[in-house]
Amino acid sequence: MTEATGIVGEFLALKEESDADVLAMQCGDFYEFFADDAELVAEELDLKVSQKSSHGSSYPMAGVPVDDLTPYLKALVERGYRVAVAEQHETDGSIYREIERVVTPGTLLSVGGADAQYLAAVVRDGDDYGLAFADVTTGRFHVTSVAGDDAALTELYRFGPAEVLPDPGVRDDGTFCDRVRERTDARLSLPDAETFAPGRAGSVARDHFGDETFESLGVGDLGVRAAGAVLSYVEETGTGVLASMTRVQPYHGDDHVELDATTQRNLELTETMHGDRSGSLFATVDHTVTSPGGRLLKEWLQRPRRDRDLLDRRQAAVGAFASGALGREEVREVLADAYDLERLASKAVGGTADATDLLRVRDTLAVLPDLATAVDASPQLADSPLVDVLSRPDRDAAADLRAELADALAEDPPKTTTQGGLFQRGYDEELDEVRERHEAVQSYFDDLADRVKREYGLSHVTVDRNKTDGYYVQVGKSAADGVPDHFRHVKTLKNSKRFRTDELAEKERELFRLEERRADLEARLFEGLRDRVAARAELLQDVGRTVAEVDVLAGLATHAVSNDWTRPTLTDDRVLDVRAGRHPVVEQTVEFVPNDCRMDDERTFTVVTGPNMSGKSTYMRQTALVVLLAQVGSFVPAREATVGLVDGIYTRVGALDELAQGRSTFMVEMQELSNILHSATEDSLVVLDEVGRGTATYDGISIAWAAVEYLHNEIRAKTLFATHYHELTGLAEHLERVRNVHVAVDGDPDSPSSGGGSSGRGGDVTFLRTVREGPTDRSYGVHVADLAGVPAPVVDRARDVLDRLRQEKAIEAKGSGDGDGGTQQVVFDVDSGTMRPTDASADGGQSAGTQGSDEPALDPAVESVLDELRSVDVNETSPVELLARVQAWQAELDEE
Repeated sequence: MTEATGIVGEFLALKEESDADVLAMQCGDFYEFFADDAELVAEELDLKVSQKSSHGSSYPMAGVPVDDLTPYLKALVERGYRVAVAEQHETDGSIYREIERVVTPGTLLSVGGADAQYLAAVVRDGDDYGLAFADVTTGRFHVTSVAGDDAALTELYRFGPAEVLPDPGVRDDGTFCDRVRERTDARLSLPDAETFAPGRAGSVARDHFGDETFESLGVGDLGVRAAGAVLSYVEETGTGVLASMTRVQPYHGDDHVELDATTQRNLELTETMHGDRSGSLFATVDHTVTSPGGRLLKEWLQRPRRDRDLLDRRQAAVGAFASGALGREEVREVLADAYDLERLASKAVGGTADATDLLRVRDTLAVLPDLATAVDASPQLADSPLVDVLSRPDRDAAADLRAELADALAEDPPKTTTQGGLFQRGYDEELDEVRERHEAVQSYFDDLADRVKREYGLSHVTVDRNKTDGYYVQVGKSAADGVPDHFRHVKTLKNSKRFRTDELAEKERELFRLEERRADLEARLFEGLRDRVAARAELLQDVGRTVAEVDVLAGLATHAVSNDWTRPTLTDDRVLDVRAGRHPVVEQTVEFVPNDCRMDDERTFTVVTGPNMSGKSTYMRQTALVVLLAQVGSFVPAREATVGLVDGIYTRVGALDELAQGRSTFMVEMQELSNILHSATEDSLVVLDEVGRGTATYDGISIAWAAVEYLHNEIRAKTLFATHYHELTGLAEHLERVRNVHVAVDGDPDSPSSGGGSSGRGGDVTFLRTVREGPTDRSYGVHVADLAGVPAPVVDRARDVLDRLRQEKAIEAKGSGDGDGGTQQVVFDVDSGTMRPTDASADGGQSAGTQGSDEPALDPAVESVLDELRSVDVNETSPVELLARVQAWQAELDEE
C-alpha cells in the first residue's frame, strides 16, 4: 500500500510516535480515528465507519464531535485502552496537530461514581517494597513501605488501583504480576526503567513535595522512588493535575489494623465473595449522602485505625449524632447540597472545569458555614468533637473564595466561553462596556423587520441569520417586488426572497467584532478565575475532606440508631468481651440470634464446634466485624462490647474460589495459614475455619492440632478456631488458655427424618444458633445430609453405619447381588480403617448389619452408589472430596 499523506498520513505518524493503543486526532469540529483505530473504536463504541482516500488508497475512518469526546474516551479507557489525544493548533495560517495527553485507566479524570481512581507504583529491592497511590481525580497521594510479596499485594488489594506501574524488578517476577492482575483487575503499564531510577525518581518526588517532606514523615527511599514514578507518569501523560497533589500522606503498619487481602475478601468488606457490592459490609452501613463521604467510609473500613484517641473522638461524634436526632437530620440535609469538592479541585487544576463546576465549588463552600450553624444549634453536637472537625479548614479563606465566585458567575452560565453570558454584570467594566455595545447592535437586528415593514409598507418580512448568508431580510414573494433598490437580492426560495443592505452588512461586521471581543474577554476572565480556584486546591481539598468526614460520622450514627447498635468500650488491654453480638449484614435479612464472645489473658483460644449450617462461621465473622467496626470508630451490633485494640485481623475461611486459578484447595489453605502464622502477633485477632479439611483426615487433624499448639504457645493471639475434628476439643484439658464452645442443637438427630428444609428442622432436630460453653457431642453430618436433600436410602444407611461406628462394631457393606447371583460382602474394620472380605455365603447368609434374603432388593441406582461408597477410604479422603462425591451420588440418584 502506498504511504498515506495528508490528514491520514499525519494521523499514522502521530500514532507511531505514541505508545498508546488508540489515537483520537482533532480535525476541526471532530476527533477522528483512522485505519485500524477506526475499526477498533467502531466495534467498541458502536460508531459508523466511512472511508477516507489518501494517495490512491482508502482508509477506514470514524469520528466523534469535539464536545462529545469525553464519554467515548471514558468508555475506551474503562475497557483497558490507553488513548492518546492530539489537539489541533493554528499558527500563521498553518494547521498542525500534536499529542497533548495520553489517557490511561489510572489518569482518567472524568470518572463516574464515588469510588477512588488510584494510580499505583511498585518498587522492589529484595523482599522490601515501596508503594505509592495517587488518585488523580481528588489529588490524594499515599506512600508506604512494606516487607514481602503478601504485604505488597495486600496494599494493592486495599486500594484497588485502576492502573499499576511496576518497576523493572517487579516486572521480571511474572508470578507477582499475575497475582496483581488476579487481585486488582488493574492494567499493568510499563514506563521506561529510567522512571524508577533512584536518582531521577527521588529528585522528582522531592522537588514536588519539598526536600524535607519525606524525611520528616519517615518515608523510606523505596517509597520516595514509587512516589516519583507516579508523579513522572502523571506529568508524561499530560493529565495536568500535578498541582492538585498538594500533600503526601504516609502510613505505616503501626497506624492501621493489618487486613490482608484474604481477610478483606472473607469478611466481605466492600464486596461479597461473589463480587457483588450488595450484601457487603460497606453497602450495609453506607448511609452517606455525598460521593466523597462514601469514598471515605470505604477507606475507613479497609484501613481501621489503632490510634485510641482518634477512635474515641470518632465514637464521641457518632454518639453525639445518635443522641441528637434533630441536629443529625439537619446536618444531613445540609450535606445533601454538597458536591465532590476534591474532584472539582482537580478539574480546576487540570484546566477542565467549566462554569458549572465553579458554581458547584461556590455552593459546596457555602455548606461549611451551614454545617457549623447546624452543629451550634444542637446541644449534643455543639458539645462534641464535630466542632473541632469543622474548624480544620480555613473558613475565612473559604468564605472569600465563595464570595468571589458568587460575584463573578451568572446563575445559569453556558457550557462554553464562546456563547457569552458567563459573568454577572458589574464583575468587569470592560466586559460590561462590550456587552452594552453588543446589545445595542443586536437591538438593530431585533427591530429591523418591523422597521422594514413600517418604512416600506412591506408584509411577510422576517430577519434571520445563518452560517452561509449571515444576516438577511426575507420577504414573501408576493411583496418582493416592492423592496427598495438598495436591497441586494442574495437568494430565491420557493415562497420568498432574501436580501441584504450595506447598512445591514456593516452592522453585522460590528456585531461579529463585538461577539469576538466579548468571547475573548470572557475566556480570559474565566481562565483567570479558574486559575485562582486552582491555586486554592489545598483549601478545597480540606473543605471536601471535612464534609466527607462529617457525612461518614452522621451516616454511621444513622445506621446505629436504626439497628440498635451500641458504643463499644475501647481498651489497651488484651480483652474482647462482646455481649449479645450480631452479624451486621446477616441481621438485616433474618431474625438474628445474638451470642456472646469472651476472650482475655486467661482465655485466648476458643475452639468452636457444631454442625454444618448451624452458624459457626457467622459467629466467628461477626466477632471479627465487631472488632473491625470498633476500630473504625463506629458503634457495633451488640448489647455491649469491650474491645482491646488489635494490630491485625487475620482470617482463613475458604479457598474454593482459587481453584479456577490453578491452585489446589489445600495449597491455598496452607499458604493462607502460613501467612497468618508468620504475621499475627499476640495483639492480633485470628479466625480459622476448618483448618486441614483440604487433605486426608489424619493429615488434617495433625496439621490442625499443630496449628492450635503454635497459635496458643508461640503467637498467643486471640483466636477463634472452628473445626469438625472433635479430637481437638480435648486440647482444652491440656492447654491452659484454650476453651471450647459449641453451637447448640435441640433434639435427637438419629431419629427418623420427617423431611428437611430451609427452616433448620429435619427429623427431631432444631439448630438453635446459640453458642454455649463446652464442646459438641457429635457432628450431625448425617442430619445435614438429610437437610441437603440426599435420598432417604443413603441417609438411612448412613445412620446405620454411624451407629455401628459409635458402638465400635464391624460394619458390613451391602453387596449388589450381581455376578454369580450371590451377595459379595465386606466388613469395615474400625480399628484399621480398611475393608476386608467376610466369610458370608453366596446364598444370602447373614451377619450383623446385612440385608436378609426375605427383604426386597434395593434399587440398582442405590446399589451402584453403595458400591462406590464401599471403595472410599474415609481416613485418606478429604472432607471436600467426600462432599463432592456425595453431591455426585445425589445427582445420580435424582436421575433415576
